[in-house]
Amino acid sequence: MKDRPVIYHIPVCPFCQRIEILLTLKGLEGAVDFGVIDITRPRPPWLLDYTGGTTALPILVDEHERVLKESLVILRYIDERFASPQIARPDPYERAVEGMMITREGPFAMAGYTMVMNRDRAKIEALREALLDHYRWLNDFLLRHNPDGTWLFDRFGLAEAVFTPLMMRFWFLDYYEGFVLPEGPDFARVARWRKACLAHPAAQQVSREEIVKLYYDYAVGSGNGALPQGRAASSFVFEPDWRGRPMPPRDKYDRIASDAELGLLG
Repeated sequence: MKDRPVIYHIPVCPFCQRIEILLTLKGLEGAVDFGVIDITRPRPPWLLDYTGGTTALPILVDEHERVLKESLVILRYIDERFASPQIARPDPYERAVEGMMITREGPFAMAGYTMVMNRDRAKIEALREALLDHYRWLNDFLLRHNPDGTWLFDRFGLAEAVFTPLMMRFWFLDYYEGFVLPEGPDFARVARWRKACLAHPAAQQVSREEIVKLYYDYAVGSGNGALPQGRAASSFVFEPDWRGRPMPPRDKYDRIASDAELGLLG
């Protein structure tokens, strides 16, 4: 029997970072152990035994070897198991509002990841507009429920913990796609929210430089540790450490950078 739950995760994964943010908000950084999984290698058999053969992370294995999957499920479990302080809204109506916002996280993530993985210039504008539509929805939702505030309610809460890692990953759109959230009333409220989320002390597990360097392979169409054409090492490898690598080239539509150019050779 384990002393505490174990979360098996990929450190740079946004769905894993959600749980780290929640634990930080609750002051529970030591309440669970973390097991790091290398996305560039096949999942080990013991992990597949836990997951029933699926590869998505994070998963939580509790003290009794019981397994929970899906980051939103794990967030709820941790928030309810370690009940003080509660991060989800205690009021039933506000919790439902929070839940309505969170239902948009999947399509929002898909829009951003589809945009960064695209290599067809003819699709750039349509993909940009698709992502902007999600930001417009978030802007309207925030205006409806807290027009003059910063957060969805009065503090950085569960909805913020869910969306902030995705908006951090979208730094790859700023870098590789030149994406900028337009000014004006359609985006002013969500821009204020996004800025505050990205700066929150509980959400500093990753940096812009780390995201841009590690997600280079996504920018040339290869996700989840897959190798781009002509490459021998994934941009997600642990070594060489990302801090010692150069910033990747931005010309993702013209070519795929070599291992040497990305600083991936030992």
